[in-house]
Amino acid sequence: MNGIRTVIVDDDPAVLRLHAGYLAAVPGFTLVATARTGAEAARLAARTDVDFVLLDVNLPDFSGVEVLHRLRIVREWDLDVMVISSARDATTVRQALSARVVGYLAKPFTREAFAARLERYRDARADRIAEAALPLGQGDIDALFSARREPAPAPGDGAIGSALPKGLSAATLELILTALDPVRPVTVRDLAAQCGASVPTVRRYLDHLTRTGVVTVSHRFGARGRPEVLYRRAPT
Repeated sequence: MNGIRTVIVDDDPAVLRLHAGYLAAVPGFTLVATARTGAEAARLAARTDVDFVLLDVNLPDFSGVEVLHRLRIVREWDLDVMVISSARDATTVRQALSARVVGYLAKPFTREAFAARLERYRDARADRIAEAALPLGQGDIDALFSARREPAPAPGDGAIGSALPKGLSAATLELILTALDPVRPVTVRDLAAQCGASVPTVRRYLDHLTRTGVVTVSHRFGARGRPEVLYRRAPT
């Protein structure tokens, strides 16, 4: 089976058919299953042959946020989820971000908006996989170790509430900080997808946050290839 193996979750069968049609028109994706309840979504997405979930929040048995929590226990971080929902309240959006979703598309939306989001995700995923296969240079290794050795700032210092370096904005900084979690790590590419910013832009903010001790850096090593650099908010 070729393409990004996808499960669509929505309690409305007409919406499921509509989104399945939208998905079929975007190259690089393969629909493997649909679900109408949270329990069914959690069961299907826990399968290792699923790469990507399009998840509604408002489900008849329990919410999509609960589905996210269950999936992170079973699949940890090897499953990508994009929320597609009419829920627009700040609490739901923040809960989705904390579960490291790769995007949040608010209903209603057009076929073109759907395709654009999926194409951006597909391309970012391909870049992430290609980057993970590249070996680190000595300069990259030294930079990672230097970031980990930097001392945390004293209370009241650091990136929050202090003057920012030239080229960084407080609004973007706050957006990135909101998307970061002290428990669940995130890659720069996934964070960029969540925030709707470019990878180089997000990397500049993460470099600043790492230098000031607001963000900590760790690594996830696979069987071979380039390790992923992971970021999370430092405990306060």
